[in-house]
Amino acid sequence: MIYLIGSIVLTSYLTLSFKVLERFNIPVFQAIVFNYLTCVITGSVVNGSVPVDQVRAAEPWLWWAMLMGCLFILLFNVIGFTAQKVGIAVASVANKLSLVIPFTFSLVLYRETTGWLRVAGIIIALVSVLLTCYPSKKDPAETRKELSTFVKLMLPFVLFIGSGLLDTMVKYVEQTYLNDNNQNAYLISSFATAGLVGLVILLVLVFTGRQRFDKRSILAGILIGIPNYFSIWCLVAVLKRNTGESSAIIPINNMGIVLFSSVAAYFLFRERLTLINWLGIFLSILAIALIAFG
Repeated sequence: MIYLIGSIVLTSYLTLSFKVLERFNIPVFQAIVFNYLTCVITGSVVNGSVPVDQVRAAEPWLWWAMLMGCLFILLFNVIGFTAQKVGIAVASVANKLSLVIPFTFSLVLYRETTGWLRVAGIIIALVSVLLTCYPSKKDPAETRKELSTFVKLMLPFVLFIGSGLLDTMVKYVEQTYLNDNNQNAYLISSFATAGLVGLVILLVLVFTGRQRFDKRSILAGILIGIPNYFSIWCLVAVLKRNTGESSAIIPINNMGIVLFSSVAAYFLFRERLTLINWLGIFLSILAIALIAFG
């Protein structure tokens, strides 16, 4: 139970941290780059070695790890931007309800069976995303400074689709290539790819004058990266201790993250949600429960 709570709190912390970056005007992209470099160092320290060497260049999963790393940094930026510009609750719902996509792919690719409750959960999940992302009415002067309604709807949609495809890819690679001996190497290789790709982009942005390097982003990346690694570590620990129950644990974990993030955003940042938005959050939890136990 303690590992499940750890996964929920630490994952929620990641989304909440983007609001803190906004408050202190720290560049999100720069913090994310140093976050992934921190994940590599943290994982290497925890496991006692750097599991990336020349021998693994011939591993069949390496290209998948590199692709996953590129998606990591892309989606983490989308999460950060969505959390800052649209809302933490919206970012959490769109991200965690993406389990609908790998679940659907499992039905098609792996011929898994399902019941009507899970099908209902998928339909409710799609409705809940729309309700949670439904924009609230604000003063015209305030609205002009913000994103358009179309962009506010598209950001969660992109996050929903992207996270779902990433989870689908992870499930495929896990079932096809990974085992206890190479799982950590795969994960850290993905983090390393995300960090290196991000670092190259950051250097280009800085040297071309498009961004000014902010030293505070290094500290911010460390404060995000360590919890980021251990959020995954806790989830893996839960799954290892409850073998065969992942279909229930992952949705429960996602329900906790959606609820904890939404409540924390309300109390910590006074994030305003309409009744329609809260209905969407409630339906998202119901959808996850139906998919988990249906």
